[in-house]
This record gives sequence, structure tokens and C-alpha cells, in this order.
Amino acid sequence: MGAVTAPLDVQPTPLALLLLGRESDPKSERGVDCPGDLPAPSDPGLVERARAAKEKLGERVFVLGHHYQRDEVIEFADVTGDSFKLARDAAARPGAEYIVFCGVHFMAESADILTSARQKVVLPDLAAGCSMADMATAEQVAECWDVLTEAGVADVTVPVSYMNSSADIKAFTGRHGGTICTSSNARRALEWAFGEDDPRQSRRKVLFLPDQHLGRNTAVRELGMSLEDCVVYNPHKPDGGLTAQQLRDAKMILWRGHCSVHGRFSPDSVRDVRERIPDVNVLVHPECKHEVVSAADQVGSTEHIIKALEAAPSGSKWAVGTELNLVRRLAARHAPDKEVVFLDRTVCFCSTMNRIDLPHLVWALESLADGKVVNRIEVDAETEKFAKLALEQMLALP
Repeated sequence: MGAVTAPLDVQPTPLALLLLGRESDPKSERGVDCPGDLPAPSDPGLVERARAAKEKLGERVFVLGHHYQRDEVIEFADVTGDSFKLARDAAARPGAEYIVFCGVHFMAESADILTSARQKVVLPDLAAGCSMADMATAEQVAECWDVLTEAGVADVTVPVSYMNSSADIKAFTGRHGGTICTSSNARRALEWAFGEDDPRQSRRKVLFLPDQHLGRNTAVRELGMSLEDCVVYNPHKPDGGLTAQQLRDAKMILWRGHCSVHGRFSPDSVRDVRERIPDVNVLVHPECKHEVVSAADQVGSTEHIIKALEAAPSGSKWAVGTELNLVRRLAARHAPDKEVVFLDRTVCFCSTMNRIDLPHLVWALESLADGKVVNRIEVDAETEKFAKLALEQMLALP
């Protein structure tokens, strides 16, 4: 049989060209091109250039470094922490004209929301996004709310959105009387949202965005709900793939989103490390799947993981299920007193976090030192207004 050829009038679609590497999508590749030349990654003077630019800027610049950043970037951070801690740290430095956020896009947005109008937030690489945050768009969430309205449950549903969400999603949460949460205070946020001492008896429901695993783990492990109390809304299916009755019966309506790093860990990872390292303690982040969390010895936020290892007895062994840059840093910090290993055999960095490297940081700092503001993150006034309502509600949680 001869080869099958396509009709001559058939033209490849934009998606096909994108997959073939022959086209680009500006919306998904924001910030790939910088308005200027980045220093070469092999430049032996990068460290000195970063130090010189930072010294020239002095108190005018405040550099924030998320825990998952590369060591070469963390070296120049004035403070390190998780996303919300860093946003609050930025707000607590009103004298700094420039906030350079070494993290990802949603974190820089939160910093812009919480800082004053005169302060300028800079993200060294605009392509540093978050796959989880991108799993919930404003249009999809608005459609979900319409589905809840048609099912007759929107008026008893409180949105609770994870910090790892876009400014648009935070604004949606604020418009509908909800709150933001972090992995550290998710339980308090859910208790507030349900509005009663026993959330299992509350007539309210929670729409949890965008990480299904944090929502499920908190509801089941900390609030005593059952897995049957939780349903998953899939934005890529009609009506989220759920019936009106399922929505009426559910307590937790979980958005179908996840962290690409924490979602890689599996029960096999836990079994394997227990076989390889006798008496190991398995410590994982609540963004991991429910079956992984159930198999672990301890579960907690990034800050909890850091503090747990600091408090651990000498000679103890730990397998940590979170981003690899942080695990490596913790392993080096506690060696040889404690053994700290990555939970999985497969190396897994947060690829978008790793877009912030030393050349991008040097370029941003030198540009600021020369009076040029690059890669500024600005949230429009309307979005900021309602996103701030949701963030302030989190700050007011009991």
C-alpha cells in the first residue's frame, strides 16, 4: 500500500505548529524574551556583578527568595520563606522602592497587592509561573459558580482559595465572601468557612481552589470528614463532571488542580524509602496525594518541614517529600548530624521556580541600578481591591 498523503488544501493548525516547535504562544511563553541581553550563564563575574548592583541600590531594593529557589539565587535574598511570608515581609518594608521577588508569578502578584503604590515589584523572569495556579482561570471559575447556582448551592458555598492562585482567583474569592489560605492555616480557614464548631454538621459547603489535594487532606485528616464528603470539579467536563445531586450532597467541592512536583510522589515512593532506610521518618507536604499523606509519618507546610528537621533528634533519618532544592539545602544544613534524603528516586525540581537563575537576577538588579524598571508586576485596581479583601480575611482568621 502506498503512503497516505494529506490533501494539499489542509493547513496545519496553530496548536499543531506549536507542538512541532514551529510557532509560539505568547500567552503561555510570557517573559521568554527580555528587553535586553542577559549575562551569559558562564560569566565568571556573575556573583560579583550581582553583589555590586545590590550594593549600588542599597536600601532601595529588597530581594525575596522562596524556599524552592536555587542556592545561587538564595545567596542574594534579604529574606527567605514561603509565598505568603515573603509577601508580608515585602509589605513590612515600605522604604524599599523595589521588591525583587525570586519566586513565581502569583507570589509577585500577592506582593504587589500587599505593598504600597509607590513600591515596584519585579519578577526576574516573567516566564516563572506556577502550573497549579494556571489550572484555574477566571473564566473557568466563573462558569463553575454558574453551575453551583443552577444546582441551588451557590448561596451556601464559601470559596476558599489557596495562596498558590492568580490574582484573578483571589479577587473571585473576595467578591464571593471567601478567604485565602496557606498550607499552614488551611484548617483554620475551612473551620471559618463552615462557620460552626463541627464542620461535618454545617449546612455550608466549600469550593476549594485550585489544589484538590490540600483541600482533601485538610478536610479528611484535620476536620474528620470522609472521602465521600468530597467531590472533584473538573473544569474540562460539562458541569464539572458532576450532577446537581452530587453537588448538593458534597461538603467539599475540590477544584481539579494539583502541584506538578508534589503530585509525583506515590505510595511506592514511601514503601521504597522505608525498605532502603530502616527507621526512616517520612515527612511530606500536604499538597501530596491523600494516599501518600496517609502513608507518611508527618505532614506539614514548608515552614513545618524546616522546623521539624531543626527539632529532630541527633542521628534521626528523614525522607522529605517536597521540592528538591529545599531538600538538598536541608540535607546539607543538617549533615552529618541527621540524614535527610529526597523521598523519591526521581529528581524533581520545580521547573518554573528554576527559571529564576543568577543571569536573570543580575540582569534585573543591574537594570534597576541603571534606573530601568524591568518585568514589573502590576495588578489592576479592581482585581487588587477584591483580592485584598480575601487576603485580609485570611489575616483576620482566629
